[in-house]
Amino acid sequence: MWTKGMQAEVPSSSPEQLAGSPAGPVKVTATMRPNSPAAANLACLGATLKIEGKITSEEDLQIDGKVQGPISLQGQKLTVGRTAQLNSAVTAGEVIVYGKVTGNLRARDRVEIKKDGSVIGDITTARISIEDGAHFKGRIEIDRPKPQTDADPESVGVPVAAEIT
Repeated sequence: MWTKGMQAEVPSSSPEQLAGSPAGPVKVTATMRPNSPAAANLACLGATLKIEGKITSEEDLQIDGKVQGPISLQGQKLTVGRTAQLNSAVTAGEVIVYGKVTGNLRARDRVEIKKDGSVIGDITTARISIEDGAHFKGRIEIDRPKPQTDADPESVGVPVAAEIT
């Protein structure tokens, strides 16, 4: 039985590839259907797509093709599939790299470079994970989230004393 965790470990597998697996054909469950709530917020760019230009989105994105140009996901998750080749500056909430990225990565939460993944560029994030076998060339800056203060004196309505004569 497929679980969400197993599905995340195979980012670029198509149903055709899975049908030839030793386990045999895979039954499509509700979590794998495009109309289900779990899949509704994930956009996918297939392996045969080549895109030149700026990509912006407010939903999670998985890229398996070639992209040249900046990618901005407004705090969402970017998954770079095994067949993906990005020549992009990336800004997202979370970035998981199975393929190749050339360009700077800025992730609010975390960056993961998987064992066959490659990143050439600088990374700015709060957390990072680089697996054995991954390729990375660049600088890493850990950008810790700033702690929330109880009250900012300028934003709190402080009564002002007035003298009436």
